[in-house]
Amino acid sequence: MNVPVLSLLIWLPIIAGVAVLAVRNVDGGRPSRWLANAAAWAAFFIAVYVLCRFQSTSAAMQFSERVMWIPYFGIEYSLGIDGLSVLFIGMNALITLLVIAAQKAGSKGSYLSALLITSGLTYGAFSARDAVLFYIFFEAMLIPMYLVIGVFGGAQRKYATTKFFLYTLFGSLFMLLALFYLYGVSQTFSLQAWHHLPLSLYMQLILFGAFFMAFAVKTPMWPLHAWAPDAYAEAPTGAAIMLASTKIGAYGFLRLLLPIVPDAAQVLAPWMIGLSLLAVIYFGFVALAQTDLKRLIAYSSIAHMGLVTLGFFLFDAVALKGAVLLMVSNGLVVAALFFCADSLEKRLGSYRLTDCGGIVKAMPWLATLLVFFAMANIGLPGTSGFVGEFLVILGAVGYQLGVGLLAATVVVVGAAYTLWMVRRVVFGPVTHSSVSAITDLGMRERLLLSVLAAVMLGFGLWPQPLLGMADASITQLLAHMALSKL
Repeated sequence: MNVPVLSLLIWLPIIAGVAVLAVRNVDGGRPSRWLANAAAWAAFFIAVYVLCRFQSTSAAMQFSERVMWIPYFGIEYSLGIDGLSVLFIGMNALITLLVIAAQKAGSKGSYLSALLITSGLTYGAFSARDAVLFYIFFEAMLIPMYLVIGVFGGAQRKYATTKFFLYTLFGSLFMLLALFYLYGVSQTFSLQAWHHLPLSLYMQLILFGAFFMAFAVKTPMWPLHAWAPDAYAEAPTGAAIMLASTKIGAYGFLRLLLPIVPDAAQVLAPWMIGLSLLAVIYFGFVALAQTDLKRLIAYSSIAHMGLVTLGFFLFDAVALKGAVLLMVSNGLVVAALFFCADSLEKRLGSYRLTDCGGIVKAMPWLATLLVFFAMANIGLPGTSGFVGEFLVILGAVGYQLGVGLLAATVVVVGAAYTLWMVRRVVFGPVTHSSVSAITDLGMRERLLLSVLAAVMLGFGLWPQPLLGMADASITQLLAHMALSKL
């Protein structure tokens, strides 16, 4: 009997999230926390099983499930994962587990419920092989995040949620139109079947624009990024981590845009490379100008995503592997930095850099871990950030030396704003009277951050397992691109 592993991975957190919401007011909320943690652990173990059983030498879809859902339109409940999705399944499982485990007594059951439902929908988006199913999961992720930021966010949460909702909904409407057109051409919603449609270059360019609007917003790419800094800054820490770590926008480029409209992707590649380089440089300098720690982390993440999209459109195996690995690394690094910022805010009541100076004596544990995560953010050799950045820059140099030099600015500018942050927060003079009286990280915080540090160090020293999982699927994608009309 074949166990529907992916369905379990998707629906277990969603059903548990609904159950958590139902018992949120029972016994002070303790049952809701136990249930949320149990669901996060169960999904984590399922994800570990998937990673262990995944056959990295095959580019075929694995753990496939296929049931006719709406026969009249040929819409299927079709699931499966390959090397382009399995890594993000694992990352989502780890991030969800840590975010749920970080919640202490007093955490709202509705908040935990939204986090679990978001996690389940994220699994669904990474596993969907039917376009309608992908669109439903892709859009449904918007709902719990919107509610979490709007209810539990900061002082400017209404403004942030309005921008978040309008930007993401606006972009996704273009993708919906593209899906309808592709169905009209093929009479199927199968993503695999769409990889081989005889589309003219003119129509591919139009479809490229539609997909770009949806995925560039959620990546986020310049100039469709304006919602992201506000959403990250105003969201509660757990929601900000899940919002920044899912990478579903960048995944959409790999799963839909590149294989469905390969000719248009090659024609527009110089423009996409230009936009990516602009993001790397521009957002790096914007991060350098920040005085709020949470916003600095947000802009740093967006700058690194520019390097990811650059790796996509070089159409080079080395660069594409680096981009995929950088997506995973950035998700882990951003999660760790947001956790550190949250620990400071809980003790000092502020994210302002001017209020956090000189914590090294009062909080040696946090100072040590923050410096390590900062080095991973820079891409120090031995950390997870190095391998992805190095491979993308290496691919960019092979494409064109000037592009490689501009891509390398992410290292220089990233080092500038990251070291500037470390100097002010960790080693700078004590800038607030309450700093000297604060307590260091508790056992729970040390454990969570140490797990992230160990994962980053492990992937930095031995990245081959991750690269091996993605290798066959990346090779197949590039072969498909090479066989296009151009």
